[in-house]
Amino acid sequence: MATVKQGLEQKLQQKLSPLQIQTIKLIEMPVQALEQHVREVLNDNPVIDDDAPAQGGSSDEPRDMSISEMEDRENSGGSLEENYSSYTDDDPTPYYNRSVKNWGPDERPEYNTFSVKQSFTQSLMEQLGYRNLTEHERAVATFIIGSLDDDGYLRRDIESLVDDLAFRAGIETDAEEVERMLKVVQEFEPSGVGARDLRECLLLQLEDKKQTPAVRNAIRVLRDGFDEFKGRHFNRLMNRLHLDADELKTVLDEIRKLNPAPGGQIDDSYSDQAQQIVPDFRLDYENGELILSMPRFSIPELRINRKYEEIMENSRYTNDRSQKEAAVFVKQKLDSAKWFIEALRQRQNTLESTMRAIIEYQHDYFIDGDESSLRPMVLKDIAEKTGFDISTISRVVNSKWIETHFGIFPLKYFFSEGLENSEGEEVSTREIKKVLRELVDAEDKHNPLTDDDLVDALTAKGYKVARRTIAKYRAQLDIPKARLRREL
Repeated sequence: MATVKQGLEQKLQQKLSPLQIQTIKLIEMPVQALEQHVREVLNDNPVIDDDAPAQGGSSDEPRDMSISEMEDRENSGGSLEENYSSYTDDDPTPYYNRSVKNWGPDERPEYNTFSVKQSFTQSLMEQLGYRNLTEHERAVATFIIGSLDDDGYLRRDIESLVDDLAFRAGIETDAEEVERMLKVVQEFEPSGVGARDLRECLLLQLEDKKQTPAVRNAIRVLRDGFDEFKGRHFNRLMNRLHLDADELKTVLDEIRKLNPAPGGQIDDSYSDQAQQIVPDFRLDYENGELILSMPRFSIPELRINRKYEEIMENSRYTNDRSQKEAAVFVKQKLDSAKWFIEALRQRQNTLESTMRAIIEYQHDYFIDGDESSLRPMVLKDIAEKTGFDISTISRVVNSKWIETHFGIFPLKYFFSEGLENSEGEEVSTREIKKVLRELVDAEDKHNPLTDDDLVDALTAKGYKVARRTIAKYRAQLDIPKARLRREL
């Protein structure tokens, strides 16, 4: 017979309370998502009202209770059980659903958002509507438009489109018709749309221009010498196409005027990726003082509906089973309401404390927006100043924006690693990138600076940076290698 051993084991587990879970979720939300979430809660939880009590009203009228008042009533012996089914009104529509907008009596300031333009796909479909095509041709062209990337390119081969049209859209066609409809789309604005690679995109734009000698030479360069052009092998290009230095210079000037990403000309505000930016914070600089505010979203004065509290009192003296069951449901709604209101308060305090710590840390930068004033700052620095966890700071910073007197920035912008300069002082990597950009902008384009040259130039300015670091920063700034920056 097997021996059964019994013993005690002690474990330490940490569980988040419903309030902590609610607070974490709210902290992560940007202002627009929070606004929508509050509206949903107001509609879903009848216990919560956002209308302030009427001033000077009759004492006989029911008055909404705040959370603190509800807690006082509960602690004084009042039961949370409530007869939910007995909640009636002359109007069958619940009170919390009668308001046109659940935002209380005060007018809220309008959001400052970027303007919404016509979408890229919408623009192409509108142009397609003006073409005299059969229904079948229009269906093929519509599928091609839907297959374009955000930058306006068609990065699919014709045979794949033929297969997709058959299997996904039920449209029987062939490569010849798809190619013909692609040519139709390539005639649309913006010029260059529907190209399958950069070379075709630039050629489409040049073919739409007035055919001057410079434009015709540019077409020759792209058609017959694209590899040499792409590699900046100008001498080889001039010898191959029999161009002199002045002619090639005019060609390069023409090509620089072209748009390598025609889809980017139109803001696709209706795409899944597009989103409006609504700043969560506003920072003003007045009379030498930085003033922080959060004006884009003012949390309404959420309160517990007084009628529910009255019903709670009445339900204490009933033994009706259905009323007791309904009271359990209402108790859940009351708990949920208290957690939500407290989580909103904690979110507001956490965001404000974090932003004030960032402003204090980067005070000199926020005066005039000079990037050279940005100090190296990581999440740990702000966590230590506020007393919050690093994970909390990360949630605050994520998807949040601030409007300043010199522009709108994501909070992530103010965080960067640091490097030491020649004097042993720590400087922000953003400052080094700014100096790097200035060096490249001021260089002789006929003899651009190599990475080794940039290391020497930065060293002369007091920044100790390795060559591999220069290459990394250059890539992050979208600065090509020296050979590709060389001009004729």
